[in-house]
Formats: sequence, structure tokens, C-alpha cells
Amino acid sequence: MLTLGIIPSRFASTRFPGKPLVDINGKTMIQRVYLQACKAKTLSKVIIATDDERIFNHVQSFGGQVIMTNSSHQSGTDRCAEVAMCFQDMEAIVNIQGDEPFINPKQIDLVVQQLKQNTALNIATLAKRITESAQIFSPNTVKVVFNQTNIAQYFSRSPIPFLRNSQQEDWVNSHAFYKHIGLYGYRKATLLAIAKLPMSALEKAESLEQLRWLENGYKIGIGLTDIETIGIDTPEDLEKVIGKTAL
Repeated sequence: MLTLGIIPSRFASTRFPGKPLVDINGKTMIQRVYLQACKAKTLSKVIIATDDERIFNHVQSFGGQVIMTNSSHQSGTDRCAEVAMCFQDMEAIVNIQGDEPFINPKQIDLVVQQLKQNTALNIATLAKRITESAQIFSPNTVKVVFNQTNIAQYFSRSPIPFLRNSQQEDWVNSHAFYKHIGLYGYRKATLLAIAKLPMSALEKAESLEQLRWLENGYKIGIGLTDIETIGIDTPEDLEKVIGKTAL
């Protein structure tokens, strides 16, 4: 299955403007994401999609593949859809977060393997069991519940499920809660279709675009991983990881 990895990257950010170009131990964030994505065994090609000339020129300077996209896109999904239309031969698309410089290539491969193994799946993503109680109750940690065949039932910023007969401090040990990891694989036709859908009621309520897809009947497969992801949303997040030398 020919699969295209796309890394949406925008310069503007409310909490951390210009973060794709920040230096992390000698390489920029976007360069590190690109290099990690290129290690995935299941990707036929990796492209950075941006609407900013500074990012475009920087990616070219280190030899990366980059495409300039429309500046009006509201989400990384929309940006991926524009790029996907340029590659007629690609059967699947992986949307790779541009602010996770330590992304593990095995997680990308796990997403693609789901689409290969289950032809009924429209979309694939990942989840990791939560081991810290604070994450269950943090609105910044998106939780997911899924059925016995690992198809997503719902995503929420609230704790799901609610444990009626247990004290909240005991929840982390009383039930398996899962953190959603925002790495998406789509069949190309599915990506092009969902990019045309209007915002849904649940999406507006939780500010989670994957709820739009569920509301419109798309099946989202959940692959389980024990690898933690490190997203950088703020300068403070960067300070926490700046000493890492894994890449």
C-alpha cells in the first residue's frame, strides 16, 4: 500500500509562535520530526506541508521535501487533504504532528499496519494507557474509549468513563483509561471526504475534529502503544525536553 506521510507545519501559534524553527540540540523541531518520519518503514514518501516561506525555505535548506499550501486551512487535516490531491498514486495518508520532534517511527508504522490489516477501517490512530491520575482529569489530555474490536466509541477532554462507585484518586488503578495520541492514518478517499465536512456539534463542544468523523459514521481504529509522545505546545514544554539527546 503506497502511503504518504504529511507533516503540516505552520509558523503562527498562539502559545508558541515560530515553534517549527526553534532549535533543539542543533536541529530545528520540524527537521527532527521529518527525520524521524523518514525512518518509518511503511511510508513511501514524506512531505512537509506549510503556508510559510520561512519554513518552506528552511526545509529546502536541509534537503527535505516540502509543498507550499493555502493559508486559509483551519486544520492540519485540511492541509493534508490539499497535498494528498497532488499524489494520485498514494493509497493512504498519515498526518504526522509537526510539534513532536521525538516521535517514534514504530508508531507511524503501527498506524499504517491497521489500515493494511483491516480493510473496513476508514481512519487509524493510537492510544496509550494512562498511568498518572492527573492526566485523567486534565482537559489537555484527550481520552478515548473503544470497543472490543478496537474501534473508537468516543473521544473527550473529560474523564471517560466516569467511575460511579470509585473515589477519583483511585480511578487510575480501578479502570484502564486511555490517552489519545494524535497521529492519524486515512485512506486517501476518506481524507478527501472528511475535509469537506462541516463542523459538527460534538466537535464544537469539545474542540476535537475527530468527533466530526465519528458523527458522520467513519470507523476509527485504535492501535495500542506503550510509547509515550512528547508534544511541544509552549516554550516551557521545550525547556523540559531541551536536554534530550535521543535524536
